[in-house]
Amino acid sequence: MKTIGMLGGMSWESTAEYYRAVNERVREVAGGLHSAPILLDSVDFADIEPLQRAGDWEGAGELLAEHARRVEEAGADLLILCTNTMHRVIAQIEAAISIPVVHIADAVAAAIAAQGLTRVGLLGTAFTMEQPFYRERIAQHDIEVVVPDAADRALVHRAIYDELVHGVIDDGSREAMRGVIRRLIGEGAEGVILGCTEIELLVGPDDSPVPVFPSALLHAHAAVDAALH
Repeated sequence: MKTIGMLGGMSWESTAEYYRAVNERVREVAGGLHSAPILLDSVDFADIEPLQRAGDWEGAGELLAEHARRVEEAGADLLILCTNTMHRVIAQIEAAISIPVVHIADAVAAAIAAQGLTRVGLLGTAFTMEQPFYRERIAQHDIEVVVPDAADRALVHRAIYDELVHGVIDDGSREAMRGVIRRLIGEGAEGVILGCTEIELLVGPDDSPVPVFPSALLHAHAAVDAALH
């Protein structure tokens, strides 16, 4: 099995779930006492968040590219970036290293296509929902993405940054998120992308009448598949 490089810490709450998901997938596929060879570089999210807020994506990309180089130099055979939002700078990361990068949106799109869906809603940070980088990547797979209205986008973003990245799981926010999902379905969404790795800590299949696509879990599985094949 190839060594999986993980660039995490954005936030560590979801990176911990990545570690679990990758190893559970290896155990499921390989059996026995097998676990995943992983090299994890966990960045300080307090260095990243101000760059997000300031719109300094080039600076954030340079920082993450340097961390990605360290992972490659340490011996990783492939890389996953354990966050949806920072795929905004994936081109800078890919340009800095020679090992392949497993893109989170491709993993999500493959799962959506496997269910035959063509129109899905997207929950994520305001950056992921409002900027085109994520929706356009999904659209390359002939899948249309709809996002919540401005009020709902603010609700989702606030739940992520004020609660989930701090490990706070609030039942009120869960119910509010269910409302956002219902309104996306009203806009024609046949499924919903949980397009922030922390959202999977709050809502899941039981919170939606249509299929949900947990981006971190799907990304972790895609990384294992790539490492095994």
